[in-house]
Amino acid sequence: METDEQLAASSAEGNDQAFAELLQRYLKPVYGFLYQMVRDQSQVEDLAQDAFIKAWKNIQRFDQSKSFKTWIFTIAKNTALDYFKKKKTVAFSFFEDEEGNNKLENLSEEAVLPDEILEREDAVREMEEKLQLISEKYRTILVLRYKEDFSLKEIAEILDAPYNTVKAYHGRGIKELKKAIMQESVS
Repeated sequence: METDEQLAASSAEGNDQAFAELLQRYLKPVYGFLYQMVRDQSQVEDLAQDAFIKAWKNIQRFDQSKSFKTWIFTIAKNTALDYFKKKKTVAFSFFEDEEGNNKLENLSEEAVLPDEILEREDAVREMEEKLQLISEKYRTILVLRYKEDFSLKEIAEILDAPYNTVKAYHGRGIKELKKAIMQESVS
């Protein structure tokens, strides 16, 4: 199986099938990421399409010594920020909610029983709801870290933020998430 970077290089040489493979690999994660930012499903489809069109048009500019995954998520983030600017709203990183929670675990076990699948789907849905209670800047970092499996260094690159800021926001996000979980379990 070719790496993302190999596919990107092949796509830059005109291989449309290579780009189609990258699209297949990243459409769902990018869509999910954009949904966490925008929270408007009707807009997310357009934004995801715009992000991939930008990637396709600029594939020759992709630095193959870097991660394609980081590059496409950076394009998606910038596409969402452009959307917010056009709407004349404050960029997602400045939104402040009260609190929220989400474990965002990848559910990929073999031979899982149907009742376990339903329990996990309920837990993930519950976590998604909790995430909406925390600050947007923390939520974005937690989604990128635990749902999309980026390192804190990669997240700093995607968000164009200092590593130490991302690390601090990650810690604060975890604390907000725990606090939101604890408040619900008490009530």
